[in-house]
Amino acid sequence: MKIYLIRHGETQGNREGYFRGRSDFPLNENGKEQARLLAEALKDSGITRIYSGPLTRARQTAEILADKLGVPVVVEEGFNNINLGPWEGKKKEDIKREFPREFQLWITRPEELKLPGAETVMEVMERAVATLKRIVEEVQEESIAVVTHRAVLKPLIAGILDMRPPFFWKIHVDTASYSILKFKRERGFTLYLLNQTAHLKNFVVEEY
Repeated sequence: MKIYLIRHGETQGNREGYFRGRSDFPLNENGKEQARLLAEALKDSGITRIYSGPLTRARQTAEILADKLGVPVVVEEGFNNINLGPWEGKKKEDIKREFPREFQLWITRPEELKLPGAETVMEVMERAVATLKRIVEEVQEESIAVVTHRAVLKPLIAGILDMRPPFFWKIHVDTASYSILKFKRERGFTLYLLNQTAHLKNFVVEEY
């Protein structure tokens, strides 16, 4: 079984340096073009079903891909973005100034960060891994795609591969990139490809 792990296309939140979390940024025009280029790159992939997080930017990316491939989209809450509580919808530079200790933890060991009313990275890992494992059991031999967010893909990949913290900044995924996992029952999950961006013409590399 082949699993394409896809980060949604670009939003103004990515372009302007906001912490997004559950804030529902839609794709910008470049993000829509990224999704179209992604769809063209994956048109012969054999994907038969797409699972998407519920936020607009993930669903828009999934729907553009689904239209090209002629396959259904299933919305999965388990692939929703991390809830960042008081940081959501705020610029990273403002958070850096207002929460210097917590921001330093974010850029070094975010697995240890705990904000009031927010999820932890490890909680995201638990729900995302559980969701993917359930889907693998349900669909068996199909090739599928999962469209979600950076702060979901990183802990998902780490959890699937049994990586120990700190892992978050050891994995990098750009907007509208795809990575590939393969699953064999006797071996489990194997990472075959990480952060493929050859199909993209324009993207912002986010370092934190």
